[in-house]
Amino acid sequence: MAAAAKAEATAEAQDDAPKKGGGKKKLLLILLPVLLLGGGGAGLWFTGILPGLLGMNPPPAEHTAEAAEPAPPPRSPPAFVELPEIVSNLNAPGRRASFVRLRAKIEISRAADEPAVQAAMPRLLDLFQTYLREVRPEELRGSAGTHRLREELIARASVAVAPARVTDVLFLEMLVQ
Repeated sequence: MAAAAKAEATAEAQDDAPKKGGGKKKLLLILLPVLLLGGGGAGLWFTGILPGLLGMNPPPAEHTAEAAEPAPPPRSPPAFVELPEIVSNLNAPGRRASFVRLRAKIEISRAADEPAVQAAMPRLLDLFQTYLREVRPEELRGSAGTHRLREELIARASVAVAPARVTDVLFLEMLVQ
């Protein structure tokens, strides 16, 4: 019986003690405003309002020194340099030889670069001939083959006439035999 009386006294003591069940409510009251302020601040930041309020936005373009500079002069029209006719044998398997005859023009970005391209013409022709000798006839079939050939020739022409800028290679005639 003494044990029952002791358990009853402990239960009454627990009822008299203040309850500590408000932990979740306190956490909610603290975290809710923090989350609202953080979310609102992030929204203001990413919309550009907060940086403007803090003076972090750059000034508009009309107030900068760069806007006072005149516009660049209009670009000069491209120039075209004609290549001599190239006849090259292709890398064909078997005993039958296969050839390509190519007439093309190189488009350069500035007409002032034309003398530099003419001076580099031997190097340019050598690079084109060397590449064409490694191409197989089936690689030149169709528009995809022509496009790949154009891209490869542009890359090689850009290397050959390094200070000048080659923008395109235009095929006037291409005959694969």
